[in-house]
Amino acid sequence: MRRRVTPVHAFGLVLAASVAVLGTALFSQYVGGLQPCVLCIYQRVPYVLAIALCALALAVAVFGGGTKPSLTRSGLVICVALFIAGAGIAAYHVGVEQGWWMGTEACAGSDLNALTIEDLRQQLLQKPIARCDEVAWSAFGISMAGYNFIVSLLLAGGCVVLGRVVTGRSEPA
Repeated sequence: MRRRVTPVHAFGLVLAASVAVLGTALFSQYVGGLQPCVLCIYQRVPYVLAIALCALALAVAVFGGGTKPSLTRSGLVICVALFIAGAGIAAYHVGVEQGWWMGTEACAGSDLNALTIEDLRQQLLQKPIARCDEVAWSAFGISMAGYNFIVSLLLAGGCVVLGRVVTGRSEPA
């Protein structure tokens, strides 16, 4: 007997995956000591938005007596768009890391506005500057931005599949 995939299942899976990815980034920052650059921070935004959207959708599905298929589809389409945007930011970051193009002005850590050498020294000691064009961590030759690109595309594809299964356009495997 096959179990039907419900909006609660779909949004719960997307929520769990988004929390896992964002949690990994935060863990690497606060426990692993990897300071994020501005593009790393930008790559977190789609996950935060997906978490908020999925939490709202779950609240509606659980406490509101369920969701209409059109609302479920719309929510998952928005998640697809968020993850594709995240993949775009990650791809841009990989290009900056590889030297294929220049990063933004914020990537160079140009927010230092010291008037004296002592001011500059204090600013540098207070806040580590992470450059977007330097790979802080990699495994198998792929940087965190590269892995985020892959994960973002997988999550976008997963949302497409979930949308088709939940709305009855495709049978679950």
